Amino acid sequence: MTYNFNNHGIPFLPGYSFRDVSKSAFHRSQTLGYKNGYALPHRASVRPAQDSLLSEYHLTHQDITDLTYGPADQKLHKAFIPAHVTLDKKVLRYYAYFVEDVLDSPEVGQCVRPVVIYYYLVDDSMCIFEPRVQNSGTQQGKRIKRQRFPKNDRGEYYKWKDLNLRMDLDVYGVKYHITQCDAFTKEFMESEGILVNDPEPMPVDSHSKDHQKPQPPYSTPSKLDKLYQFLNMDGKVLRFFALFDDADETRFVKIHYYLVDDTVEITNVQEPGSSDDPFPVLLHRLKIPKQIKKENFPICVMEVSDEEVEYYSPKDFQLGQTINLLGRSFTLYQCDGFTREYYQKNHPDMEMKSEVPPYNGFGSLEDSLQNCLFLNPKPPKINPLKKLEKQNQVLRYSARLESPHPEDESRRFILSYYLSDDMISIFEKSSSLCFFGGKFLKKTRVPKPGSTVENPEYYSPADFAIGAIVEVFSHRFVLTDADRYVLTYLESVWDQIPSQTLDSIRQKLDEGTPLQCQLRLFLFHNYLFSHSLQCFINQAHY
Repeated sequence: MTYNFNNHGIPFLPGYSFRDVSKSAFHRSQTLGYKNGYALPHRASVRPAQDSLLSEYHLTHQDITDLTYGPADQKLHKAFIPAHVTLDKKVLRYYAYFVEDVLDSPEVGQCVRPVVIYYYLVDDSMCIFEPRVQNSGTQQGKRIKRQRFPKNDRGEYYKWKDLNLRMDLDVYGVKYHITQCDAFTKEFMESEGILVNDPEPMPVDSHSKDHQKPQPPYSTPSKLDKLYQFLNMDGKVLRFFALFDDADETRFVKIHYYLVDDTVEITNVQEPGSSDDPFPVLLHRLKIPKQIKKENFPICVMEVSDEEVEYYSPKDFQLGQTINLLGRSFTLYQCDGFTREYYQKNHPDMEMKSEVPPYNGFGSLEDSLQNCLFLNPKPPKINPLKKLEKQNQVLRYSARLESPHPEDESRRFILSYYLSDDMISIFEKSSSLCFFGGKFLKKTRVPKPGSTVENPEYYSPADFAIGAIVEVFSHRFVLTDADRYVLTYLESVWDQIPSQTLDSIRQKLDEGTPLQCQLRLFLFHNYLFSHSLQCFINQAHY
């Protein structure tokens, strides 16, 4: 038999409560619960008696409120969002500086170093970052990593309410004077009722003023001023790609010309899986002499001056030419983008453009151009829509070979033009002479005479008139006849075909058949009328 002592009027005080002897489960309850999709800790649990009394009070109070004022509108309550979600990724940014004593310089007593202070609202942590300045001579970057900064000896930490402009922030013995803040920080502080002080400019020390002064004009030429060359050309390198003709093989090398001191370095181009020398440096960095200015110059000398020996300069490197470096020949065929910009700015008279060799007749023009531009040639681009639309459309012509040899007069050929990819194939018919026929030219794109690799021009259906000469890789073919489908297709695109080509094919196909000529002429005029009518309808619609 169990008794609820709390229901017998015993006060709920220490010493007046008794252990429930009927309890059998002593596991630890969960400390986290989910509210609106967010994991939150449970509030402190209350006694069952208190829970029942509080629930009874709330129910009674809620019933009385509902009877008096009516039921409350639940839509007015906003969704609960915890603080760590609201303040996530919201950071206050302040601009400050601190003063550092310079002990090793008699001219500069103190140095002003600007910093940026970040305050993370989600956990009240802060970090201090110093922007990097080139050639400053001091270690810069992150000064204090993200943490909570102590405020005093009582264990208190800095809060966002303690920060404002024109104030000092004392962190680990260093005073950071806050001068400015960004727009978000100012808006946030004003929304919380904090009056933001006026910003103040960042002070400038004597050392920074010296750096901001303009450089004095140089009286000596810039090419002889080593300090000027070091300050302006440091880190600037001209890079050329060249071919090195060795005794056994031809190597691809890279030539680096350092503008800061006019030195040259040569390295091998290591390809994946290559069995070449594993040491990439072919020539270490040094100044390479071009010629000797003085006569009877000794072979062995201790020191060499510029008055005695002339060294290589950027003007001596030009694409497409062969340069001799220490008795070795290197053919320059390519350079990088920075090298091109340097020559266009400083040496506009020199044309840094790699020359494409003439077409040798092997393969297509696109393949030859890709072999000149890349070590691993890329396939030529195609038009997929045109290939799908005109996949099985072929124009066929009969042709004969124009040749000074009499035995070639009886040879007859079929020239096929593929509209899907503008390629041509030639098939030879078998004849009574010792020509068995077969494939004369596989499917390929045929350029017109005089086409270059850089600006190719290919044959099109507009060039195939009856009696026209088609030159295919030094072979001259005369077109003698055409298929009926050729005339049908050319009449469908009559606005892209010259009238001489259409007339020659129409006259060849329709000679000797006046009825067919009239019928085809009627169909052609009917097509023109329907095409003009459709154009008029489209213009009226728009």
